[in-house]
Amino acid sequence: MKTQKLLFWITTGIIVLFEGVLPLFTFNTEMAKEGLRHLGYPAYFGSMLVAFKILGVIALAVPKTPARIKEWAYAGFGFDFIAASVSHSAVDGFGFQAIFPLIFFVLLVVSYINYHKLAVHGKADLAYN
Repeated sequence: MKTQKLLFWITTGIIVLFEGVLPLFTFNTEMAKEGLRHLGYPAYFGSMLVAFKILGVIALAVPKTPARIKEWAYAGFGFDFIAASVSHSAVDGFGFQAIFPLIFFVLLVVSYINYHKLAVHGKADLAYN
């Protein structure tokens, strides 16, 4: 059980840092804006995406979040990572920029699997003891 909690918190923590904290502080930089333009997205898309990412990481990280909300957050991040990979592949070809989101997708899957293993054992609140 401790291994599953540890795996859940490590993978979820990485997602929280890279998908919530980092975008919160960098979404308005010129590099982030240029990245959106390069992929063909409108400027407002970045603000909307960051808002949803922040809501998603809150849903994943807060232990008492209802299971249905967590499921939506996992699905949203899954769509985000796959869409990011497809977008980079379509614009730049299949390279590191297209693979990088898939690495986070794997972390998301590990988090999701361990969340459900803990939920089956009645530890869905995930409070780290």
